Amino acid sequence: MKKLQELVRPNIFVLKPYSCARNEFTGEASVFLDANENPLNGPYNRYPDPLQLELKAKIAKMKGVKVEQIMLGNGSDEPIDLIVRIFCEPKEDNIVAIAPSYGMYEVCADVNNVEYRKVLLNEDFTLDADKLLAAVDKNTKVIFICSPNNPTGNLLNRKEMLKVVNGFDGIVVIDEAYIDFASEQSWLSELNQHPNLIVLQTFSKAWGLAAVRCGMAFASEEIMEYFNKVKYPYNINLLTQQFVNEQISQEARKQEWVKMLLAQRDRLAKEFSSMPLIKKVYPTDANFILVKVDDANAAYKYLMEKGVIVRNRNSVSLCGGCLRITVGTAEENDELLARLKEI
Repeated sequence: MKKLQELVRPNIFVLKPYSCARNEFTGEASVFLDANENPLNGPYNRYPDPLQLELKAKIAKMKGVKVEQIMLGNGSDEPIDLIVRIFCEPKEDNIVAIAPSYGMYEVCADVNNVEYRKVLLNEDFTLDADKLLAAVDKNTKVIFICSPNNPTGNLLNRKEMLKVVNGFDGIVVIDEAYIDFASEQSWLSELNQHPNLIVLQTFSKAWGLAAVRCGMAFASEEIMEYFNKVKYPYNINLLTQQFVNEQISQEARKQEWVKMLLAQRDRLAKEFSSMPLIKKVYPTDANFILVKVDDANAAYKYLMEKGVIVRNRNSVSLCGGCLRITVGTAEENDELLARLKEI
């Protein structure tokens, strides 16, 4: 890996972050007259902990990492955007990523005026590390890999991913939004062995907290210093911090949800495989299934008219004719199957 000073944008490297009194003060206090807050209507009148230390302590214990290796964001989209802003000089640097994959990587690159280079997966959605690394040049700062991948659903080969992590001297981001539904362990176990690795996870999927907007980024303490420099000081509000803190105490419930969703995923895959409409059911390690149908646009429109919303991926690279279908409750899946049989 290159030295961080070579990877971080020069202006970010020397950036003096916004500092509030809550950053500077540690210990107990009874009078807060530093932030021009209304002294009434506690606790909501006070700015929240800018580093979310209480919540991070719980997450660190659950994930087996240090508090200093965690950044919490407004969903995963915030840390994705921060990665681009920290490492990529607009109009100069570039990002390499697999395709098809999660669309926000490219959106964040475009917003920040950073070149985004797509490298197609193989026809069976597997990763070719050599092909990905061949797209890298001296101005490539970041590689994005989503595994399990979206919209394909599959875990990417760990050996190929490791080849990318070891073969690239910049930042490798592995997005694990769907890791709770997969049989393979998280890359968090590799975090301390690879200083160029950033792992993304979220509370939106298995935890059922998409509306709460709380994503997680994990990296070395050195990289986290730059996340904390660039992020807005109070990016996670008090209500979110309190609610996620409570939810973490119910991990057993989350595991039951995952178990139920995996059973429903297997049921859907079996049902799909016997439907004349569906030509191919792709293997999945996520909470959704990608299927190929006769006419994706027509099927999507019909389902939408019947009040069943799926995702049309027909225009996405390598996904021609495909619908991405999220696993729902048993009742929702019953409705989906009934409507598909009408087409």
